[in-house]
Amino acid sequence: MNIHILGVAGTFMGGLAQLLKAQGHAVTGSDAGIYPPMSEQLAQAGIETFAYGDHRWLTDELDVVVIGNALSRGHEDVEAVLNSAVPYVSGPQMLAEQVLRGRWVLGVAGTHGKTTTTAMLAWILDHAGLNPGFLVGGVPENFGVSARPGEAPFFVIEADEYDTAFFDKRSKFVHYRPRTCVINNLEFDHADIFEDLAAIQRQFHHLVRTVPGNGLIVTPARDAAVEAVLEMGCWTPVERHGEHIVCRALDGSGQRFEVLCDGGRVGEVSWPLAGAHNLHNATSALIAARHAGVPIEVAVEALGHFKGVRRRQTLVGEVSGIRILDDFAHHPTAIATTLAGLRPAHGRLIAVFEPRSNTMRMGVHRDSLPEAFHAADAVIAFVDPEWGWTLPDFPVPLTVAADYDAVLEAVLETVKAGDTVVFMSNGAFGGLPRKLLDALSSGNGTAE
Repeated sequence: MNIHILGVAGTFMGGLAQLLKAQGHAVTGSDAGIYPPMSEQLAQAGIETFAYGDHRWLTDELDVVVIGNALSRGHEDVEAVLNSAVPYVSGPQMLAEQVLRGRWVLGVAGTHGKTTTTAMLAWILDHAGLNPGFLVGGVPENFGVSARPGEAPFFVIEADEYDTAFFDKRSKFVHYRPRTCVINNLEFDHADIFEDLAAIQRQFHHLVRTVPGNGLIVTPARDAAVEAVLEMGCWTPVERHGEHIVCRALDGSGQRFEVLCDGGRVGEVSWPLAGAHNLHNATSALIAARHAGVPIEVAVEALGHFKGVRRRQTLVGEVSGIRILDDFAHHPTAIATTLAGLRPAHGRLIAVFEPRSNTMRMGVHRDSLPEAFHAADAVIAFVDPEWGWTLPDFPVPLTVAADYDAVLEAVLETVKAGDTVVFMSNGAFGGLPRKLLDALSSGNGTAE
């Protein structure tokens, strides 16, 4: 088929483009801006890209257009497709029909930890010699790409609850039909499309309804929001954390832990990830991998070689005794767990963040942000004045900046040797992590 993808620079759509190209389809794509690492992955796959408004791809030879969920009516490329009468589908529908059909799908859902847990699970299966396909909402360091077709039967996918497309308001994950389904946790998020937690729970129950009776649903031991979803009706066996598999920290950071299975010690893991939340993610991945037939000993060995995911506590560099980390955390819970995980292993901790997600910019989590930063020694925040709200008082020193240059200046005035600076955003954050590293390396910082 000749396929064009609108929104191809997104991690999901870019991964889908690579999967379709690997199947032998002719694939092109469009987006507003295409930057590394996705631009590099698309170029490596031989996928030609266009800027929005350039419609040279809209020809009589085109079979179908895949429209990303960030685009809606009124967008010039969407309008061009509708006016042309070329068939169009959503990304999740195309993935389900062209890639997932006939595969044993292992889907990882939940408010937090989806990307890391998906990457862990794909790596465990790969380490076991199963060569799984995968589509991850980030770049796993063990693979260097966000998607690959792999070999049948296994396919591991990050199962997102965000809506599918402007013409399909169901959550993406209802298209995937997983046989092994992880629900890692559940909180209110995506306030731009969900009215409340109950609305999200209804979508998660739609997911639960698609898991077959010979499948498995993996959940935390005590998560009232997840349990409420299961109480709506569940026709699949459920394994909760701790029923058979336990990950127990051996140090304060969680970078060393032991794994117990049915009360017996399986082994010990040392890895670069920090925080109790990553032990939670590891437990989910181990249970799901075991359901797919991976011996627990092999899975534990694999975790010892897991390198993490880019922009999840990623070390950008170290200069003048200052460590600079880049992290994707943007929800208060994710911010709190990230900082708590870094706290035991490092000295003074400087948190730099921007509330960039749609939910954050709406001010939904504004009042819960101060407590999320209790593990930091100082906080520097970017808040756009156009959002129309300000941050409340914080329990630690807080500096608020109205543009990225001011953020960088504030960081340079704050940091000193021995500090760890962690940037937290679900966007590029103006390239600030690299800019800080360059400034300190050139001697423009104030570290002593």
